[in-house]
Amino acid sequence: MELDPLLLSRIQFAFVVSFHAIFPVFTIGLASFLALLHALFYKTQNPAWERLAILWTKVFAVVFGMGVVSGIVMSFQFGTNWSNFSQSSANFIGPLLSYEVITAFFLEAAFLGVLLFGRGKVSQGVHLFAALMVALGTFISTFWILSANSWMHTPAGIEMIDGVVHVTSWMDAIFNPSFPFRLTHMVMASFLTGGFVVAGVSAWYLLIERDVKANCKALSMCLWLLLVLTPAQAVIGDFHGLNTLEYQPTKLAAMEGNWETMQGAPLLLFALPDRDRQENLFEIGIPYGASLILTHELDGEVPGISESPPEEQPPVWIVFWAFRIMVAIGFVMIGVALAGLYLRRGGNIYRSRRFLQTLRVMSITPFIAVLAGWVVTETGRAPWLIYETMTHAEGVTPSLTGGMALFTLVGYIAVYGVIFYAGTYYLTRVIRYGMQAKGEDELVDDFETPKRPFSATHTPFDDNPAKGEG
Repeated sequence: MELDPLLLSRIQFAFVVSFHAIFPVFTIGLASFLALLHALFYKTQNPAWERLAILWTKVFAVVFGMGVVSGIVMSFQFGTNWSNFSQSSANFIGPLLSYEVITAFFLEAAFLGVLLFGRGKVSQGVHLFAALMVALGTFISTFWILSANSWMHTPAGIEMIDGVVHVTSWMDAIFNPSFPFRLTHMVMASFLTGGFVVAGVSAWYLLIERDVKANCKALSMCLWLLLVLTPAQAVIGDFHGLNTLEYQPTKLAAMEGNWETMQGAPLLLFALPDRDRQENLFEIGIPYGASLILTHELDGEVPGISESPPEEQPPVWIVFWAFRIMVAIGFVMIGVALAGLYLRRGGNIYRSRRFLQTLRVMSITPFIAVLAGWVVTETGRAPWLIYETMTHAEGVTPSLTGGMALFTLVGYIAVYGVIFYAGTYYLTRVIRYGMQAKGEDELVDDFETPKRPFSATHTPFDDNPAKGEG
């Protein structure tokens, strides 16, 4: 069997991006939560805020490290597997990636050291400032990365000369048509991810009755946040869909499973799309639903997939079902947030074991939703690498063989498996160790000199046998 280097390169990039995406989508939201915790402790001197800040700073350190290691590989892939794309788009993509490193990564890396190891060594004001700078760095990084990716979906401010991108307007290119919606949608997803993870871990601590006072505070904060953001994300998603309808109608049609352009299109809840036959083998839908959502009119026109030739159509069934997974999880999130509001009466959000167990399960769902959303976004663009400008086949490295692509794919899977195992081990240790072993009304004073990169996570390797620990 002949190995297709294009297919293997696409699988490899999809694997690397999917693995990497789960880390920044968590750290972006968590960084802001850390800044808030440090600000609350700075203002109130309440030990509960300090213990929460220490715990979640350790979690942030591990996840941030995993994100950095997994993200470095992506830049190498541009040269090894997508050299034609790299050469063609370098005039735009190159500067944006450089800006991300200079304005965001350096900022995060510098102040992360102060955040991790500066407690007790710098003033509380400086420590709070470090937390704010780390949070700011995550937003700046998101800005540049989403701008570059959005430009690949809705290219603007450029002209192609002899197959090379030349920027004619940096403002139009950076703030391309889909960028505001994609940036807002991603930032909101990051806050939702951070909120559900913190809520899930706090719920677990309440179930085992560990540091109840502090974790009640954390859980309450998260549930108020989720109550606002879950419906807000649905509204933002609607605006994003309208933008996709305008600039990427074929992707939108694949998301809806709509093959023929029609007025009064139904909202399909279930379907079996068949691209070979250019139709759905079976479908269940709500009459006029798609037209109402997308055009806000019952008889509004919804584009069909068949408007594009078969070779320019994405794999419809993947886009169709990934979109429904993302939306379904979104509605479940809204339901959980509303349940939290209902259970607030009498403090039942802290005592209902069924609700607390539900929150534990929900801590995983944001990652699934984010991955499903990325599948919709990137697979729905196929076969275009730069929408309607360069296809995947045109962007792949010409000299790349199937054997070479398979070798690197297997290598990345093996290395990432080790990274994931090590990171999960450290995260499990951090969460199981939990809050500092101090009274609920005592400030933490165990300031130590760092011994190794992950010493801030506190594992048995850090215990001092002389103190009777470990």
